[in-house]
Amino acid sequence: MPAQAMTAAGTPAERQTVLHSWCIQTEWNAPTIVGGEGARLHTADGRTILDMSSLAECSNLGHQHPRVVAAIRAQAHKLCFVTSSWGAEPRAELAALLLEHAGFAGGRVFFTLGGADANEHAVKFARAAAARPWIITRERSYHGASYAAMALSGDTRTVSQVDAAAFRVVHVPPPYAYRCPFGTASPEECAAAAVRRVAEVIGELSAGAVAAVMMEPNAGSNGIVAPASFWPALCAATRAAGVYLIADEVMSAFGRCGEWFAWQRYGAECRPDIMTLAKGLTGAHLPLGAVVVSASVARALEPQMLMTGLTYCGHPLCCAAGVAALESYRDEGLIERSRTLGARMLGELRRMQARHAVIGDVRGGHGLFAVVELVRDRSSRAPLAPWPQMHSALRRLLESALGAGVSFAARGNLLLLAPPLVIGERELAEALALLDRLLGELGASV
Repeated sequence: MPAQAMTAAGTPAERQTVLHSWCIQTEWNAPTIVGGEGARLHTADGRTILDMSSLAECSNLGHQHPRVVAAIRAQAHKLCFVTSSWGAEPRAELAALLLEHAGFAGGRVFFTLGGADANEHAVKFARAAAARPWIITRERSYHGASYAAMALSGDTRTVSQVDAAAFRVVHVPPPYAYRCPFGTASPEECAAAAVRRVAEVIGELSAGAVAAVMMEPNAGSNGIVAPASFWPALCAATRAAGVYLIADEVMSAFGRCGEWFAWQRYGAECRPDIMTLAKGLTGAHLPLGAVVVSASVARALEPQMLMTGLTYCGHPLCCAAGVAALESYRDEGLIERSRTLGARMLGELRRMQARHAVIGDVRGGHGLFAVVELVRDRSSRAPLAPWPQMHSALRRLLESALGAGVSFAARGNLLLLAPPLVIGERELAEALALLDRLLGELGASV
């Protein structure tokens, strides 16, 4: 999860009673949010904040989307809860919509509480369907913060807390073209080297031991946007090896990368065997995750006892919110809008790169997602601070932006831009103009 700027007084009672994620508790000092509309949040002290990160890259529909709120109210009036042992109309409707939009004819959907448990269940299902134990993921990836999800993740912040090998997980270097771990000269060569390493590890473990490869097909909070050639080559490699491919689409789905699901940019032939979802699935109005499995995986699982279960998986209120969210993406043309505004945002960020030497690289997710990597020296590509530390100048930039009414997200030496898909064109332009000015000030101070 990227760090948010924290200024203004948080509620004293909350500072004393709540453990907040991804921060030192004594340093937590965030504003209290009491409402929102569109791309804006309203604070308890009467201010309005333009949200340029969709909070945790999850509020794709903005805040308090009327259609989703109305669907939650209607479902609450009708039926608040029934366990997944019983049927629920919104659960069946949402599953059908997901299979349709993904083109997973004959597949099935398992609903979870969020992204981390979706990823854990995807691994359970891959192992059960393949009858093999090992999972390959990549370094500098993020799949969640529960223990098994931390094992799947290649996150330097949590690596000391869990033994990945004990969970039968192997990490491989990422297709991080700007700092390619293979020392290649081009993004295409970096992508090819990363896929070759996946194939080598499958061979080293033997194809009979590897159940699946789990990767983020595009955007992720790690700030790596893989070269365009990576995902098609990975699909081909896993298919040739006879292992499942799991796409972690928790962050990248529902228009964030300009498609319903990021892998769709590469065509139906690059469809994964399993896909995990959360965040934009309900536009973050209620917590919900999902594992979508292909027809072949479903057939392998159907005769087996499914040895898993969560009390609230497929919660009717959450599924009703999911149905309304998917209808909103479709009816409001938000997938296409993300592509259009995302291209505009990426173009402006690259113009900033030409003006500010502190910007080492600009990477786009093909929708309303972009990464700005900050450096001390552009020629050597020395980062502004050692990963995953954050330079004090970047913290000041976040604080200054929030003081001006705009919230940006950062992690390490990366700025992550992921505004709601409903953001106004003028709002986006004003936020980027503010960022331009603040990057100029940051560059002059380091």
